[in-house]
Amino acid sequence: MELQLSRVDYTVAGVTNKNCMRLLPPSTSKEPQKVAIADSEGILQLFSVRRDDIQIHFKTLPGPPITSLKVAGASGTANDKIFIAAGNEVKGYTKKGKLFLVFDSGMTETINSMFVLGNELFLCGRHVYNHYRDCKDVGSYLCGDTIVDVIAFYMTKTRRLTSLIACEGRMIRVLEHARVTLSMEVESSPTVLHIYEDDDSRTVLFGTVDGKVGILDVESLGGFQRWLILNDKNLCPILCIHSYNMAGNGDKNLILGRQDGNIEIYYVNVHDEMDASHIIFLENCNESITSLQCGIVASQGYDEVLAVTYSGRIFGLTTQVTDANFDGSTGSYVFSNDASNKIAKLKTDVEELQAQVRKERERYQEATLNSNFMELSAISLIPVNSTFVLDRKTATYLLILEAPTAIDNILIECNSQVDLLDVEKNTAVVSYSLDTHSKAKPHLLATYRCQINTSRIELKIQTSEGEKGVLQAYVSPVLQPKCSRLLQFDIKALSLHYRVNEYTDLDRPYSQLKLKGTFTLAEIHNWISQCLPEVPEKPQIDSSLFFQSSILGTILICAYKKGEADFKSDNIMTLCVLKEALSVEATKRKAKIEINLEINDDCINHVLKIIEPQLLEHKSFLKDRELYQALHELEIGEEEIRKYLSDKYRTILKKGNELNEHFNRYPNYLNRLYDSIIKLFSSHNKLKGTQPGRQKIDQLQANLENYSFANIVTLFRPELIKENLN
Repeated sequence: MELQLSRVDYTVAGVTNKNCMRLLPPSTSKEPQKVAIADSEGILQLFSVRRDDIQIHFKTLPGPPITSLKVAGASGTANDKIFIAAGNEVKGYTKKGKLFLVFDSGMTETINSMFVLGNELFLCGRHVYNHYRDCKDVGSYLCGDTIVDVIAFYMTKTRRLTSLIACEGRMIRVLEHARVTLSMEVESSPTVLHIYEDDDSRTVLFGTVDGKVGILDVESLGGFQRWLILNDKNLCPILCIHSYNMAGNGDKNLILGRQDGNIEIYYVNVHDEMDASHIIFLENCNESITSLQCGIVASQGYDEVLAVTYSGRIFGLTTQVTDANFDGSTGSYVFSNDASNKIAKLKTDVEELQAQVRKERERYQEATLNSNFMELSAISLIPVNSTFVLDRKTATYLLILEAPTAIDNILIECNSQVDLLDVEKNTAVVSYSLDTHSKAKPHLLATYRCQINTSRIELKIQTSEGEKGVLQAYVSPVLQPKCSRLLQFDIKALSLHYRVNEYTDLDRPYSQLKLKGTFTLAEIHNWISQCLPEVPEKPQIDSSLFFQSSILGTILICAYKKGEADFKSDNIMTLCVLKEALSVEATKRKAKIEINLEINDDCINHVLKIIEPQLLEHKSFLKDRELYQALHELEIGEEEIRKYLSDKYRTILKKGNELNEHFNRYPNYLNRLYDSIIKLFSSHNKLKGTQPGRQKIDQLQANLENYSFANIVTLFRPELIKENLN
């Protein structure tokens, strides 16, 4: 790496939320800065680091969880005022700890994100955006999507105040006077917004749920411009972004904090597309990075990246060399008397705390064994940070579970057909078992036994469409008394579909499913949300939703209103699954509906043509991998032996790593494509009123393995043979 930084641990706070740490500006240049941090226990504290000691300037009492922290100031003054959002209130503190503002926003939702610009205050809940000026309501906007972040700035040319909100539905909206002036569609769901200021220019950046960073053209209302950072190797969500000149060359670098614990520093050029971004530093801390800032914290004149993890650990990555006390001749560290005394004092404090914990634990055990002990042991709610998102490239779900303390084991249970895949970062030991006592046996019952000090785990889950279910995760941390936290994740009937904002390809052949009945708009919207992921919580008057299959690339268009719904798709299997799922939901609510399905047989040829390139590609990879394994078993590694091989075999040996990476990323993908075609065959026959026998299924499987497009189409549409004969 081009940049060398050393880690320094400072202190530990409570469990933190996103963007709950800020650095206050220094009073003079190159002076150490003060750190403001807020946690989910409602505690705000301001501290600084002097001679390796933490000096706390003020600390508030516990209260409601703090969801956002910002520093700001009046126009033309330093940004040394601290603002926190908790519940639906905003409080302001000076750097000396004086409370100067308590503002009740009157919002019905909890404030999730906040931005302060001079006397302008922007607050966002899940769906509500509010704008205040001098604590007076200026305007509000109700968003159908879930809002994840908000920023605001003055336009360079017009000097008009503009705000941006990032929404989960792959949309970033530009607002002026609480009215949407531009909706910018992006490929992936945004997670964070950032204003990159360099010299006299301003650029709006955004991070995504699949680990990319994009540039927005807001000034000229051009929408999405281009991707600044494309990292195919790390698809973990970006939680925080900061820009700072860490390399010391006069240009600002981009610093990213990811959910997998990676802190990455990039060289970027936002103005020149030909100047590619590249990474200059990488550090992993094995915990989610909830917030990071850059500045001078501990040592005067030394820049550093200050980061906070989900569990509240605060540490810095400094440009100062921290191993200056290392004696190379003896292979040990040489400390001054002050440093040695501090280390001895810390060891004494740790021993005292351990003795106190042992004493309290023994006291609790004795109390629970006492027959006169009538009180119940109180178990506090264990906070577990969880993410369950679809990786569109591999058509698998990534489940991330993280606790503020070490995890002992995790029990995974699911009542639908899912498979657990190996994850390279996962060091836990997995064991599968069957529930012999349950009449309705779950399709999956697995236990992950975590290694020591594991607080975060990643799981890859492979689902199949056609059956909905619930995935349950029982997270058991290393705590006394023993307890567990239950988390539930819905697996939709069409779980491998993802939402797109619009689709204009009208050249595809479509089959159509029409519903008419006595249902309301809210009811049909709820039924669709039970079948498909990423459906907005609130319906519009005339709703239209667009979805695309991550494994096949087929399209589903949903248009619905009160008493009527129209579904179009180029995949008959999608409509068949949708028809069954909607029928079940309507039967549950005793709603009368009429279902009309119009099948376009041209959809069969169309879907098979879409799958064909993927099918041939993965078959070729599988064949090359089998040859590579055979050659590898023969131990053909020496150059003298390789020169007698044909060019084909030498090429296969050279791309051995590429083949292994491909199959690690796409395990059983060819079988999943086979399964999709077989399900399409069964759905097509079912809608035609026939049931394909086992012989037909075996015949289709044979044609897939020895691929023949003509034979497969003939099996799907035997009437074409009769037409040709006539």
